[in-house]
Amino acid sequence: MATQLEQSLGAFVSISEVAAITGLTQDTLRWYEREGMIPRIARGSDRRRRYSERDVRLIELLVKLRTTGMPTSDMQRFAVLLAGGAETHERRLSLLLAHRERILAQQARLDDALAALDTKVDHYRALIAGTDEDRARQRRGEE
Repeated sequence: MATQLEQSLGAFVSISEVAAITGLTQDTLRWYEREGMIPRIARGSDRRRRYSERDVRLIELLVKLRTTGMPTSDMQRFAVLLAGGAETHERRLSLLLAHRERILAQQARLDDALAALDTKVDHYRALIAGTDEDRARQRRGEE
């Protein structure tokens, strides 16, 4: 089955179509361009932006990077490196690997917090169910 991107793309798509595909607002897309996170978008004879498939795929990647907490300054740096061609592959890889490490560290903190939350949820479920051991703990103030 074709993706929404594949269905929408002829040669180029409009800003409203890119907004629908990516979930970003048109203002955010313009801001991404203004801030250098995406290259200058080609314009048609009517002066409207015409996004290529490559543009849309880059925007989709940037959305994922932003969702994972990548700072906009790193996103801008990544975009600049993309424009640098093949000689920037190592620097792009380094930037992505550093971000990956930050994501893994955050994931570990979230996993730890989730485990603590699950323990408390189980505890209160047991209290509500009325198990003898948990009632005794409750009386002793060990909640």
